[in-house]
Amino acid sequence: MGILAHVDAGKTSLTERLLYAAGVIDHVGRVDDGSTRTDSMDLERRRGITIRSAVVSFELGDLTVNLIDTPGHSDFIAEVERALSVLDGAVLVISAVEGVQVQTRLLMRTLTRLRIPTLLFVNKIDRMGARYDELLADIARLLTPSALPMGEVVDLGARQATYEPFPLENKALKELLAEGNDNFLTKYLKGELTPEDCRRELAEQVRQMRVHPVYFGSAMTGEGVPQVIGGIRDWLPRATGTEEEPLRAQVFKVERGPAGEKIASARVFAGRLQVREVVDVHRGASAYEVKPTSLQVFERGGTRPVEAAGAGRIVALRGLKQVQIGDQLGTPTQSGGHLFAPPTLETVVGAQDRVKLFQALQQLAEQDPLIRMRKDVSGQISVNLYGEVQKEVIASLLEEEYGLAVTFSETTPIHVERPIGTGTAVREIGEPGNHWCAAVGFRISPAPVGTGLDYRLEVELGALPRAFHTAIEETVRLALQQGLHGWEVLDCQVDLIRTAYSSVVTVAGDFRQLVPVVLAQALQEARTRVYEPVNSFGLELPPDSVSSVIAKLAEANATLEHTEVALDRATLKGLIPVGRIHAFEAQLPGLTHGEGVLLTTFDGYQPITG
Repeated sequence: MGILAHVDAGKTSLTERLLYAAGVIDHVGRVDDGSTRTDSMDLERRRGITIRSAVVSFELGDLTVNLIDTPGHSDFIAEVERALSVLDGAVLVISAVEGVQVQTRLLMRTLTRLRIPTLLFVNKIDRMGARYDELLADIARLLTPSALPMGEVVDLGARQATYEPFPLENKALKELLAEGNDNFLTKYLKGELTPEDCRRELAEQVRQMRVHPVYFGSAMTGEGVPQVIGGIRDWLPRATGTEEEPLRAQVFKVERGPAGEKIASARVFAGRLQVREVVDVHRGASAYEVKPTSLQVFERGGTRPVEAAGAGRIVALRGLKQVQIGDQLGTPTQSGGHLFAPPTLETVVGAQDRVKLFQALQQLAEQDPLIRMRKDVSGQISVNLYGEVQKEVIASLLEEEYGLAVTFSETTPIHVERPIGTGTAVREIGEPGNHWCAAVGFRISPAPVGTGLDYRLEVELGALPRAFHTAIEETVRLALQQGLHGWEVLDCQVDLIRTAYSSVVTVAGDFRQLVPVVLAQALQEARTRVYEPVNSFGLELPPDSVSSVIAKLAEANATLEHTEVALDRATLKGLIPVGRIHAFEAQLPGLTHGEGVLLTTFDGYQPITG
């Protein structure tokens, strides 16, 4: 299961409470003191936020729980994405004071799309300003209409606040369950329901994502936590894979051990993983074989080495040198692709030792596949980002793990280029300007949006050694990372239309040198247009703020597509360039008396003018 929340809602504190209740720790750590079990990075302890997903396993009676504590800050949404790919169920934590926040809505939307059964835990009932009825109304309006309160709060907002659960077969529960099952409705109307009927139906409707039980409590005092534990045991579905099935596992985290070796965390869905036994690893359309040299299972708050691990376990594997996050072990399953938008910002990173910086960033990119970097012709290194906090994390990791002090340029949006027309270029052996013993020709043309790079052969595969074909394709992909205006060229079709070589003197290096020259010539003829990233936005605000907010949206080059004004609330929807969001967000609280809620999601790219 996963624990998810907007930053600072209290999910790491809830994790500590669960570990304490399970007897794994003998005192509850505090995020503010940096003494929590799952925040292991120095930066996590200093900032009091979770940056990397942490796995901890414990027993609740006869139930083994593998719990993944995920980051709440939107800059680390990629970490959340990986954790979600291996969950059976989740607890979404909401603050009783701050309520439903933008990130909470994004997470709930994703959990719903992935069909992950979810319990809601409203934390901080002992804090001044805590809400109950109003918050339940917000949950129903903004998160899910099928939220089911499982109890009430006495002395709300006071230190002595307590949570009192409702009887299981209460009227509200029966009516909500009856809406989703005609047989249950019939029994309800006839007065024939038993407590066991209610339990069975609630578990089934939670599994089907039709109902979301809502618990209230305080992770700091422990109030309401026993009821949440009961909810985890009773309502979240248990893993169904068996050891007799073929192996099915997925890697969701990669880190490096003290000796620099890769350690891959994987969820075993079915089958059995064994040390030093050959395992097929699938990544997209490619596959390779590995032999894990060591295997550890997560158990009672720590790990222990084992010879084999079966279905339902989360394991730490060593000896997988090529492994990447998202790799599937054994039998591959259909991947749903990215759940969240790709990063749309980038910054230039500088350090005295550029070679060491490049190597360090390559290793970080292995642990986080969404840390993409590119090196331009001058040797300048750029990395992709979700936001400003990520800069601090990358700087801290580079300093602590690699001894590198780095500087960052101002963050800018990542643009892309797309070809406008078709361009062709060919260079023959011995032709003026061709200093290499190789010939190559390309045709570049536009491809449908979302295609990326579609590389095709119009020459006979056997007419050229396989190593030369590999060199040509690799160089094409590398060269198109920087187009005519300096941005990556996407959504283009590249046809290889001519090749020739000398069997005596040609080496792969000749093609690697020649390809960028010919490709650039074809691209010049095709011409490219630059596109900027845009997000779709939904904005809720008080009606009296609409005119001033629309004026600011116009200044930000946003396109307004829908406006709805009611008596107490207005809703605006449209598109806004990613590069303008930060400045607009900073102005929003002042324009809306602090009541504006902006929700943005990546929408695509639009042509840039100028």
